[in-house]
Formats: sequence, C-alpha cells, structure tokens
Amino acid sequence: MYESYYNLSAKPFQLKPNPDFFYGSKGHRRAMAYLEYGLSQGEGFIVITGEIGAGKTTLVRNLFRKLQGKNFVVAQIVNTHVEADEIVHMVAAAFGLPFQDASKAVLLARLEQFFRQCDAQGKRALLIVDEAQNLSARAVEELRMLSNFQTEERSLLQTFLLGQPEFRRILLSPSMQQLHQRVIATYHLGPLDSEDTRLYIEHRLRTAGWSGNPSLDESAFARIFSHTGGIPRKVNTLCDRLFLHGYLDELKAFGEKEVAAVIADIREEAGQAVAEGELPSMGGVNAAPALSPEISHINERLDKMERMVSSVLETMRKMLASSLSHNN
Repeated sequence: MYESYYNLSAKPFQLKPNPDFFYGSKGHRRAMAYLEYGLSQGEGFIVITGEIGAGKTTLVRNLFRKLQGKNFVVAQIVNTHVEADEIVHMVAAAFGLPFQDASKAVLLARLEQFFRQCDAQGKRALLIVDEAQNLSARAVEELRMLSNFQTEERSLLQTFLLGQPEFRRILLSPSMQQLHQRVIATYHLGPLDSEDTRLYIEHRLRTAGWSGNPSLDESAFARIFSHTGGIPRKVNTLCDRLFLHGYLDELKAFGEKEVAAVIADIREEAGQAVAEGELPSMGGVNAAPALSPEISHINERLDKMERMVSSVLETMRKMLASSLSHNN
C-alpha cells in the first residue's frame, strides 16, 4: 500500500524470507563462511542456530541461490512436529519420491537408489531441516542413519539442521553423541548490532528502490534497534508498520516520535500495557496516561484508509464501465 506513495518497486520489509533482500551483516558473513566450508566437505551435518527471526532460513536460501545450476539436488523439511517413524516419509516426499503406503524399508531403498542416481549424474543431494529443535531424539537418529548412505569415495547425502538456541543444548546431550560426531560445521547466528540494524534497514529500502524518501534520522534508527534488539524479523515488522503509518499520515521523515507512536500502537493492539514514556510527548505533557487521543488518532487513520480504498474502487468501477461501453 505504501510502496507507490514512497515510489518503491517492492515491499521492503516483507516477513517471507527472500534472498533478493539478503543483507550480509558481520554475523551473517561469518555464518555463510561456515556454511560454505561445510558444503565444501561434502559430508556430515551442518548446524545453524539462532533466535526466532534471526535470519537462519534466509541465510540458507541465499546459499542455495548461489548453488543454482551447480549440480545440487536440494530438499527441505519445515514441519518437524512428527513422530520418528514419519521422518523418513517426509524426507522421501521432500525429494519428490513416492511415499504413500510404503514401509520404512521400502522408503530407505528408494532413497538410497535416488541418492546413487544423483551421484552417478554428478549431482549432490542436500537436505535442509528447519526447526530442528522440535525433533525427537529418535527422529534425529533416523536422520543420522541416512548419512550412512555412501559410496567408497564419498557420502551420498549432506544435511543442514536449522534450529533455535535450545538445539545446541540438545545436540550436546549424551543421547546425541553419535550425531554430534558427524557435525562438521556449526554456527550460532546472533542479532544485529545497532550499526548493522541501520545498514540492514537501508539495504532493504535501497533494494526496493528507495532514494531517501522518507528519511529516517538517528533517533529513529536508535529507537528501532532498542525495541527490536536487532532481530531482523522484528525489525521488518516494526518498519513495515512505520511506513504504513507514514503513508496514512503523509509523512516524509521519521524520527523517534514517529517510531514511538507505532510501537505504542502495536503494544495496544496486542493488549499490552503501554510503558510509561512510550507514547510521544504532546505539548510537553507525557501522553502515556491518556490513551483516548491515540485511539482517536488510530480511528482517523483507519477512516482515511477506508476513503482511499473506496476512491480506488470507484475509479476502477468507472474504468470498467468505460471499457464495456467502448467495446459495445
């Protein structure tokens, strides 16, 4: 909605992982180096952990984007709330193999045959398992057993495990020793620091065609960082709302006041108590104790949005009527 108002070619703060918007922060560059090293080894498990929204999936998608056309067959599992007996079925399905009504033994035979065919064609099979912290010990063991498929010279399958921080603790538990011995590279992806948070925002904006409108001052970046803690997904959510706020209020510049107002909106919508001093000061008086003016302001913005939508629909109706009249 705000893209056209600010002359952007795309939505810069979408939540869906998109390698087109990948920003190589200091942490992401180090993580990418670990991934590329692990990939060069051609065997075992590569583990990447990080907080929710830290950018693990985007990181791996960016890696495999580089690998397109380089003889890799990539499959991904995103639903890990499954029983151990189901994990082999999911792996087979992820690689596009028939799996319904097949026993585990049959599926293992199909997978091995598929991996050997890939190897004979000069291709490498790669498996990405997202949300690995949800896997049971037995499910992890099933994945480990798949790594036993190999020729005399090399392994036939390499697996990437992406998980939240608790997966590191799971990995170090006594029951995971056999898997841990097969991990050849591991990295924990932390949040962005304040400098990288600013550069991350500007990178995504420039990727979408931003040329400085709207502007963001130092106080805006500082408030965004303090609220999000440098977690990319949280940054995207806040900035998306900030730009919508700017579109509705026809703003050309954002500062601490505008960011604080959006944070207050989000917290109010979530049913959270607004912290003292969170709302911007109005006329030298802190507005936090009195929420009714802010609620009124939200209603005004919603009314404005409805009027804009109605105007667009009316314009489209007239264009359609004119086109039908012309065709007749």
